[in-house]
Amino acid sequence: MSKFNIRYIFMISMVSAMGGLLFGYDWVVIGGAKPFYEKFFHISNSVNLQGWAMSSALAGCLLGAISSGIFSDWLGRKRLLIFSALLFTLSAFGTGASNAFTPFIIYRILGGIGIGLASNLSPMYIAEVSPAAMRGKFVSLNQLTIVIGILLAQIVNWQIAQPVAPGATDADILASWNGQMGWRWMFWAETVPAGLFFILMFFVPESPRWLAKNGENNKVLAIMAKIGGREYAQSELINIRTTLQADSKRVNFKELLAPGMKKILLIGIVLAAFQQWCGINVIFNYAEEVFEAAGYGVSDILFNIVVTGSVNLIFTFVAIYTVDKIGRRALMLIGAGGLAGIYTFMGAAYYFEITGWPLLLLVVMAISCYAMSLAPVTWVVLSEIFPNRMRGAAMAVATVSLWLASFLLTYTFPLLNDAFGASGTFWLYGIICIVGLIFIYTKLPETKGKSLENIEKEIIK
Repeated sequence: MSKFNIRYIFMISMVSAMGGLLFGYDWVVIGGAKPFYEKFFHISNSVNLQGWAMSSALAGCLLGAISSGIFSDWLGRKRLLIFSALLFTLSAFGTGASNAFTPFIIYRILGGIGIGLASNLSPMYIAEVSPAAMRGKFVSLNQLTIVIGILLAQIVNWQIAQPVAPGATDADILASWNGQMGWRWMFWAETVPAGLFFILMFFVPESPRWLAKNGENNKVLAIMAKIGGREYAQSELINIRTTLQADSKRVNFKELLAPGMKKILLIGIVLAAFQQWCGINVIFNYAEEVFEAAGYGVSDILFNIVVTGSVNLIFTFVAIYTVDKIGRRALMLIGAGGLAGIYTFMGAAYYFEITGWPLLLLVVMAISCYAMSLAPVTWVVLSEIFPNRMRGAAMAVATVSLWLASFLLTYTFPLLNDAFGASGTFWLYGIICIVGLIFIYTKLPETKGKSLENIEKEIIK
């Protein structure tokens, strides 16, 4: 049995997973800045512009996900991750420096492209360098860094924002340090991890499976030997070449609709969309509205957001510990069923106007359930189920589905909240979770403990 170089695998996985950290930070930082930049750009009374400010980065995510599908099987995983780091850095600086709404949106879209690239490529890269027996844990590191990025953004927002006096008017907030400079520093803080990610990515190897696909067998052996020794390297190269030799042509997206692929592509698309439509992310993107409806003020809201982020981090460790023990399918079922039940009580709490700590407790329970199941495990499954030769293209399609679903979720929440109230909105998310539970139970196979090549042989028949 091969003795794996855990330290090396962990190191290159964590560097790649910094894309996840920036994904989490960039995605959530805007929620803390929202009460302040809306006053600065005078969009507080425009629901459409508020929705566009929140969702513009998600439009960029779609572009990034599509681009990753087009270019990742051509240029490789490493080059595009370096490019995503550059986009994160430019976006962070430019967003904070914007004095008009249009440049603000443009830089948010650039950051979204970086998220779209990283959200596809980071888990894919980790899956392609990790041994089968521990792949779930290592791919879950990407979700861990996403959660750390979310919590980092929440802490930065909380610490940067000065206390807001109860009853402060829009004019008071606009004239304050928060309204003029505070929200800028929330975005500028991202330049530090973004610059570090850009530098460190030059020191990790290219994906061995991408190298094998492009005939770089000596490089594959060198990387795999460093991961698990010479015998492991020879065995893995044979397995990889076996799955590639049937067809060495460049991937055509039409091939994704072939009979064997269509079934598994549908699973990837639905799971990716469900991870967003389960509704938990509105708590991060619209925390102001969610907690305001629960009776909290602006300063309390920022602290509550840190509480939810801390819980998110703790229960992500639960997922990392259990994903290779309990399995992917079981955790997904737990997540879908658990959220459906919690949303039932959350909707009732809003309906009967229960405010304060009981509602905060339900929110924390929902985030705990999501963090240990759907949040990390979806990325693990998506990184595993697609065949080697077209993994980049198929992952891109699934990631596009995820970000399209995220865009729709983010854009429609204010509309749903206005039409049905918080109670009706969360009951609707509960119904979606029940539908997701049925789909997972009937369609999702277990991939725990299987090599990527064995999964390909078993799942595409």
